[in-house]
Amino acid sequence: MQLKKEERSIMAYFADSNSAQRAQKELKEAGISEMQIDRVSRYGTNTDAEINNAITGRPTQTGLTIFSDKMLKLDEKGDEVDRRVLLGSDPSVSGMAAEDYGVAGDKSFLLTVVTSDEKEDAVRKIVKQNGGLV
Repeated sequence: MQLKKEERSIMAYFADSNSAQRAQKELKEAGISEMQIDRVSRYGTNTDAEINNAITGRPTQTGLTIFSDKMLKLDEKGDEVDRRVLLGSDPSVSGMAAEDYGVAGDKSFLLTVVTSDEKEDAVRKIVKQNGGLV
């Protein structure tokens, strides 16, 4: 995506998805329409939200490794390599020795907003009011 001359992109990080969604809702009410929320992972992969989802009542401690999405990749020979073994060794899976252990500086939800130059200050204010870091 290429921004127009009078546009800005603002990236805001949140500790939880609820705060990011509240900010997104307030931004929509303020007339901002182009934005999205993404989960930031140190591994560049996503968990399968349909299977490993606390809201639907099916969270799993090992979901990061077992029910993950896009975990298979091809090596230089064309063979599939499964990264779940590497993820299984992460301290977040067992909880052992995981004191002060977080994802992306404890701000693992990214709200990306495209707005006009004149609305930039209002966007930043809404983000900060909802606990976001710009």
